[in-house]
Amino acid sequence: MTYFRPNINDMSGYAPGEQPPPEAKVIKLNTNENPYPPSPEALKVLQELPGELLRRYPDPMAKAFCQAASQVLGVPADWILVGNGSDDLLTMIVRACTEPLRQVVYPMPTYVLYRTLSQIQGAEFVEVPYHEDYSLPVEQLIAAQGAVTFIASPNSPSGTIVPVELLDKLARQLSGVLVVDEAYVDFAESDALELVKQHDNVIILRTLSKGYSMAGLRLGFGVANPVLLEGLIKVKDSYNVDAVASAVGAAAIADQSHKNANSEKIKASRSQMARELEKLGFYVLPSQANFLLAQSPSGNAQHLYETLKQRGILVRYFNQPRLDDKLRITIGTPEQNETLIKVLGNVLTSAMSQPNSH
Repeated sequence: MTYFRPNINDMSGYAPGEQPPPEAKVIKLNTNENPYPPSPEALKVLQELPGELLRRYPDPMAKAFCQAASQVLGVPADWILVGNGSDDLLTMIVRACTEPLRQVVYPMPTYVLYRTLSQIQGAEFVEVPYHEDYSLPVEQLIAAQGAVTFIASPNSPSGTIVPVELLDKLARQLSGVLVVDEAYVDFAESDALELVKQHDNVIILRTLSKGYSMAGLRLGFGVANPVLLEGLIKVKDSYNVDAVASAVGAAAIADQSHKNANSEKIKASRSQMARELEKLGFYVLPSQANFLLAQSPSGNAQHLYETLKQRGILVRYFNQPRLDDKLRITIGTPEQNETLIKVLGNVLTSAMSQPNSH
């Protein structure tokens, strides 16, 4: 006996990266959190929140946050829709735009939640393989003509970015919605925000989880023409963003200098870590995110992942095609990065000295 729809029985749910308890003594480089503290301005708002804010229902559209984001991004406030993390926006888009005969399309490997949400909705999904160098298979994506096409840029887990000209070409030639998921844009050299002004079928997604050091707050947002947002508003939960997140998030996004300073530190560490990994024999993809995808010199990425975990360092391992010989490593503080490189060096050296090693 089952209580669930056949598609729910048949699927496996999304598995987030391992979250050890806060008191655990580990170096956590597995879920792309920012290693630096959030904005002091945001923390001040959090500490001074009046109880009345908790007693009442929140503003259903989180207008305080929309106003702050509007100032920063230079788009009208009514072009912004806020969610409980950008994952909430992904759910709204799939819920509003797809059904069994309306396909979801995306390149692979990418963020696997796109597949999970499609399966929940009972929508067909088309996974188009990325080229070997992670350049975008534009023509195949256009040919698929999805009701929704998801492009993460920078992409996870590769860290690679899609040139805005290619996204513009997609937007012009797709009949459905183009979702540009810019969760990692705060570490990139460019963005695609201008496309929402040129195309009413484009929505750009952003989050406070990465650049703003607020993964625990769960606040993300979409930017699109109000005509596109109108359909998403119909399917969102009534009060999907709580009063605390809206107030604290507004202060965080207003403090651009704090976010930018942290992003610059992470970008500098990213370059250094890429060089150190390459010295150890890893092949590292060029990244514009706050992580690196590194191909193990021994090919045995799972063994490296497990050995690092035993030594108190968490990185991300994906047991799936094209990723099972690689590790995705979040950029930590300089001290954390140094420890990781040192331990990896020791592990690889001891593996080389084993009599059975090839």
